[in-house]
Amino acid sequence: MDSTALPKIALFPKGYMEALANGTMNLFDWIQEAGELGAQGIEMYPLFLRNHDEEYLYEIKAACEEYKIEIPMMCSSPDFTHPDQNFREKEIAKLKEMIDVMTVLGPEEFRSCRVLSGQRRPEVTREEGIQYTVQSIQELLPYAEQKKVHLVLENHYKDGFWIYPEFAQMSDVFLEIADQISSPWFGINYDPSNALVAGEDHIKLLEQLKGRVITMHASDRHLKEEISLEELHQQPLEGYPKALIHGVIGEGLIDYDAIFQILYSIHFSGWISIEDGINGTEDLRKSLSFLTGKRKQYFM
Repeated sequence: MDSTALPKIALFPKGYMEALANGTMNLFDWIQEAGELGAQGIEMYPLFLRNHDEEYLYEIKAACEEYKIEIPMMCSSPDFTHPDQNFREKEIAKLKEMIDVMTVLGPEEFRSCRVLSGQRRPEVTREEGIQYTVQSIQELLPYAEQKKVHLVLENHYKDGFWIYPEFAQMSDVFLEIADQISSPWFGINYDPSNALVAGEDHIKLLEQLKGRVITMHASDRHLKEEISLEELHQQPLEGYPKALIHGVIGEGLIDYDAIFQILYSIHFSGWISIEDGINGTEDLRKSLSFLTGKRKQYFM
């Protein structure tokens, strides 16, 4: 197989999120670490950026080029389910700004911004939330096409800075939103462990989505011994479940052999971004080694 058609592997520093967001960790130090680990790219998060000035963005891009890594993905978290239209318009404007950022940071061959539905606010009905989300994404698509940035809808659980979980956490809602949007600049960012959190079959979901998956989050989940998935799903909506732990990929509950079989069947050549590192660099190294091995096993 042509090596240029292989999936590429990026890193998202789950364990460094707060430090990079609040500035106690330097973004350029993280870029160096990712390069030394041997990743092909990194996934950016809006709060990692000190500002959006072009001079600063080109400094980031130059640092990445020094370590031969790219920034193909922006892990943006727009919240489109707020009942106030003015709030939604501000979210659309912020996402357009991230699209502009990616026109500088991202490689010309492929660049993407994640889109979400938004928070599962108790006062918003299913019909309203779907309508708000579809309208917001459709409003963004002409701008994304103009800037040549893909919008990728993730089957999501919860942004770390949100109060409520994802409105479209369950696959029936997620698919109803995705099925109403048709554009070559729109696709899916598949995350297997988020399906697990939703109490759903992550392989069945990939089978349903496989024709539209253009990026993927690779993560793995472990449950603390004193709790089951059933008990987890009965916990209150607010907050992030502390019983569910990110861990080294390949050592948790996700079936990566089945995932890679499906990815190979669709000739997937997009980006896989590793969400790991809660326990430090060594976990990231192990996860990168595991996924690199699976890529070699199934694609080479």
